[in-house]
Amino acid sequence: MKDKTRLESILRSIDGRGYKAYKDIQGVYDFGSFILYIDHVQGDPFAAPSRIRVLMPQEVAGFPATLYSSRPRRKGLEDYLTRQLAKNIARFVKGNRGTGKSGQISVISTGQEMLNRTSVIINSTGIEARLSMGLPAQGRRVLAGQAADMFFIELPRLVERSLVYRNLDGEGLEKQVNLAEDQWVLRRKIEEMGLVAFVANGSILPRRSGVDDRPLQRGAVPFVSPPELEVEVGLPHAGRVKGMGIPRGITLIVGGGYHGKSTLLRAIERGVYDHIPGDGREFVVTVEDAVKIRAEDGRRVEKVDISPFISNLPGGVSTGAFSTDNASGSTSQATNIMEALEVGTSLLLLDEDTSATNFMIRDARMQALVHKDSEPITPFIDRVVDLYQQLGVSTIIVVGGSGDYFDVAHRVIMMDRFTPKDVTKRAKEIALEFATHRRREAAGLPICITHRCPIPQSFEIEGRKQKIKSRGLDNIQYGYTNLELDDVEQLVDANQTRAIGDIIRYAVKNYVDGKATLREIVWKVHRDIEERGLDIISPFKGLHPGDYAQPRPQEIAAAINRLRILEVRQNT
Repeated sequence: MKDKTRLESILRSIDGRGYKAYKDIQGVYDFGSFILYIDHVQGDPFAAPSRIRVLMPQEVAGFPATLYSSRPRRKGLEDYLTRQLAKNIARFVKGNRGTGKSGQISVISTGQEMLNRTSVIINSTGIEARLSMGLPAQGRRVLAGQAADMFFIELPRLVERSLVYRNLDGEGLEKQVNLAEDQWVLRRKIEEMGLVAFVANGSILPRRSGVDDRPLQRGAVPFVSPPELEVEVGLPHAGRVKGMGIPRGITLIVGGGYHGKSTLLRAIERGVYDHIPGDGREFVVTVEDAVKIRAEDGRRVEKVDISPFISNLPGGVSTGAFSTDNASGSTSQATNIMEALEVGTSLLLLDEDTSATNFMIRDARMQALVHKDSEPITPFIDRVVDLYQQLGVSTIIVVGGSGDYFDVAHRVIMMDRFTPKDVTKRAKEIALEFATHRRREAAGLPICITHRCPIPQSFEIEGRKQKIKSRGLDNIQYGYTNLELDDVEQLVDANQTRAIGDIIRYAVKNYVDGKATLREIVWKVHRDIEERGLDIISPFKGLHPGDYAQPRPQEIAAAINRLRILEVRQNT
């Protein structure tokens, strides 16, 4: 390990030289209160920024062990420190100076969710913060003086203000750590209570816009549970919390347009993740394996058994091992359900607005006109009960136009001016009063889950463009294949998408052998991450992966299933 004065000396010696001279500073330096690791130096000012790590011993950082004594609390603390770094970068780092990415210091981006990330790691020995730094240049010439300002003025100030306990808002920090623990406890308690979701009274569900996930500030109506569905849960720090508990089974969310149906479902959909203080959805919690289902026209499907919903296609096309490069709305929605069951879920979430109409319902009049022999689709209304009775899979559905679902629902929640009401009794009365006389189709027939084994050769990108690179939230470049994830709605962070790209690489290297099923592969990878951390998926040994956020197994499987070069064999 070198002293920081050695770094000063190297910088002076390379001032004005070609940019590649920065490679000389790579190494480890003692800054007294912390150790600086310069792991990777960019070769060009326009290339991806250099990667550095700061390791501060706990004797200096001074964080009480109670703040990271469990996994949920550690996640809350690491998330808080990541946000603190981002806040102080904006305060203390001058920013762009020179060519390309010169002068930038950055940390992984964050949203409204508390996720397991690789940006900050804390334990009893110390804290490691992983940052990116754009080394300054004029053209492609080293600007050593400005680099020295970054290393010896800005970075120490950033570290001091972000990673030393006494310099932080202890009350705010503890609030987030306690909230992370409360949400972890709440998610487990609702399962014990036989619930699939919980929405606390006082929650603020609307968001500012479709591109701003922060809570709506003006005009938002705080959530209040209907008395019939109100439950109370005791939490370690928040104490007794009341709210709406949605039991297992089939639940409809109904109401007029713009009354909050989809907003409620969206909050439940995001309830698989923990949220930061002030988000408004801190105590909106859903079972962690819930999957949002929608129609997805044009997606590729590889040998999925969709026969529980679709059979007898014209031309004798098999639906027991259905494949297509251009799925329709109904076949894609059937596929999405069967793939969710394959990887594992106890709750399906559907919104009529993003579903294929002919997949959701076939009313009595259409049944009379088009005989079942001529209709390959068994609508979801006739299988939703079977999903619950045979597989224990609950469903929450937003319905605005089909009262036929009253017949199969266990409960009906009506959103009226953003306020929920339990109208189950009235809905059942209406179902009897206005009987539709529609016939259930294929009801009671077994819903079998056919597992599939990915074929290793189908993942090969040798001889092609050998790069796996994420592009924002919704896209991964896999060799020459464009992996589109626009309709995987529970991906919430671009850093999850970045992790998924390298998870696929890791899975292919370690578990895809032509014998293991997709479910086995995904859950083995998940186990490895839980036991050893997200760092294990990085393909670059010795280079810190500070830009990952952990995805769920459900989103990992969804990405693999949408890979257009995927080939599988069914595990019969």
